Amino acid sequence: MMSVLKINGGKRLSGEVSVHGAKNSALPVLAATLAAGGKCEIHNCPRLSDVEAAGAILSYLGCRTGWSDGVFSVDSSDVSRCEIPDELMREMRSSIAFLGAMLTRCECVKLSMPGGCELGPRPIDLHIDALGRMGARVEERDGCIIFRRGGRLRGCRVPLSFPSVGATENIMTAASTAKGTTVITNAAREPEISDLADFLNSCGARIGGAGGSTVVIEGVERLHGCIHSVIPDRIEAATYMAAAAITGGSVLLKNVIAEHVMPVVPSFEEMGCVISFCGSDIKIEAPQRLHAVRYIRTMPYPGFPTDAQAIVMACTCRADGSSVFAETIFDSRFRHTAELARMGARIKTDGRIAVVEGVSRLCGAPVAATDLRGAAALVTAGLAAEGTTTVSQLRHLDRGYQDIETALAGLGADIKRTDG
Repeated sequence: MMSVLKINGGKRLSGEVSVHGAKNSALPVLAATLAAGGKCEIHNCPRLSDVEAAGAILSYLGCRTGWSDGVFSVDSSDVSRCEIPDELMREMRSSIAFLGAMLTRCECVKLSMPGGCELGPRPIDLHIDALGRMGARVEERDGCIIFRRGGRLRGCRVPLSFPSVGATENIMTAASTAKGTTVITNAAREPEISDLADFLNSCGARIGGAGGSTVVIEGVERLHGCIHSVIPDRIEAATYMAAAAITGGSVLLKNVIAEHVMPVVPSFEEMGCVISFCGSDIKIEAPQRLHAVRYIRTMPYPGFPTDAQAIVMACTCRADGSSVFAETIFDSRFRHTAELARMGARIKTDGRIAVVEGVSRLCGAPVAATDLRGAAALVTAGLAAEGTTTVSQLRHLDRGYQDIETALAGLGADIKRTDG
């Protein structure tokens, strides 16, 4: 029997909550442990189904993995396989992050196409083109992609047509042990890129400029193991901010990097929230009724993150006035709107545009998550809805949130996980 979340809405949230390590940072770091060729200890690593999937892939490839006191350890001294089977690749879309690391250890790598959330196509042509420039030969056969290299990859100039996070991460990892210097232009600037670079540099890599649009990697002969702590999850922070906002609450978030959440702060302030910063803490105080946000356009960092779009949209469903959202990163990222409508939300979509007309009340209803951030949006809406909201398909939520129901209950929410 599948678990569901039952939420009795209408409770004002207050108190404090600590933010876990970032999913979008932990996964590429775990993939890159394969390139280290030694023992790595990853601290502040969230316990998520995606992390467990990454661990399963590492174990399949021959690494020794395990948890101890909240630390995820990987010993990649021995690699016994150079392919990832379809059943493991389908567990998460970010499994493509293993490609660059595998090419540092194997002369022939075989991958099936990745799985995960259905957010429309996520072409890996940028990955293929970059690695081809570095000397890898690519062949597609029977639903798989095979990469071959003769000797070490070669450093080169890699101009990205789009600042892809995944491509930037794969190139950085692969280039760490390539012969010569690799220069990535129009690189992704997300904080998770900088965190991966910090990890690789701790392993002996020579990477400069991460977090900017030009990243320079001087290849070294080999890497080694290290101890690394994952940065806090900026999207989890935005989720708890949304939970406070929609319930008219007052919440203190601990273990946050303020700079990383700044792209969402103006939208919460436009809704009428007061946000204050003190070191690694953020406090959000919300009005009884939120104001609409005139226009939100998702963009690569440091723009408004696509991963926060659905979550903030849930808040605007109960705001005073109309809000407009433009989704520029992914197709099919408004699938949560149909489920929000079951709760009384008024949302009209046209392609990549959604217009939300705020209503005075939402009503609890049985809803089903369609993807990770859409699941968080349904939970957020349920916190403010009258009556009981039952959220199913929690496998999506569990990919990116560690014990979210426990954290929200600690803030005063009436929420519990139960068998559906």
